Amino acid sequence: MTADSGGGTNHEPEMSDSLKTFGAVLKALRDESGLTQEEFAPRVRYSAHYIAKIEQGKRFPPRDLVDRSEDVLGATGARVLKAAAKSLTRKAGLASWFRQWAGIEEEALSLYAYECRVVPGLLQPESYIRELFKRRLPLLSERQLEQQVTARLDRQQLLAERPTTTFCFIIEQALLERRLGGLEVTGALLDHLVEQGQRRNVEIQLMSLRQEDHYGFEGPMYLAETTDSQWFGYLESHESSMLISDPKAVSAMLQRYGKMRSQALSHQATALLLEQMRGEL
Repeated sequence: MTADSGGGTNHEPEMSDSLKTFGAVLKALRDESGLTQEEFAPRVRYSAHYIAKIEQGKRFPPRDLVDRSEDVLGATGARVLKAAAKSLTRKAGLASWFRQWAGIEEEALSLYAYECRVVPGLLQPESYIRELFKRRLPLLSERQLEQQVTARLDRQQLLAERPTTTFCFIIEQALLERRLGGLEVTGALLDHLVEQGQRRNVEIQLMSLRQEDHYGFEGPMYLAETTDSQWFGYLESHESSMLISDPKAVSAMLQRYGKMRSQALSHQATALLLEQMRGEL
């Protein structure tokens, strides 16, 4: 997550090979079936544009794509595609110090986030992500930038793929008032937050610009509940991070988060404010 709060930056070009291999396998199987992308896509319930991105190695395939492909590609084709998928991991392309948390994040029953630096990575639209990575120092190459954008967009599939996971985000209103990247990027960000906030498993709360009683003064924090009901905390700063497993420390973080949830605007009030801010741009 580094100060972009969403996944860290890995300066090593390690993400694209396995994605390109999977994409090539999918394309070969689709061609063998005699279907175009436009014909194949609706049969697996994804858009042709999305399938094209997967075949180009630019998007991480959804977990259910293999299962949905079986009726189209047949049992043999599905087995080949499943074998190709085994080499994939969303943690590729992520900074090494972030990957342990990324693994917990992927399987979490509940995920809480508080941010006062930038909008959390799971909620960032592509234009906002690009503005963040353009400002990375030292500067990223074009290839590195594309790898980071792809990695972050892939992680965001968690919101759709885990509909029973509870995602709670507390975001400082000041981050939106900053208008990082300009009016167009901010407009896209506000639209995206409104859209994501409509998911049944996503709750977004804004912390007002003026809040005299504020328990977030110690900085950003992330919390996750695992399938065995264990809670972990995660903290991050410049090119470093800390995974917190000590029950007392995690309990203190949960207490602070609970206080902030009561201090921030409600989910409904936040949605109204986001719509208002969008109309004022």
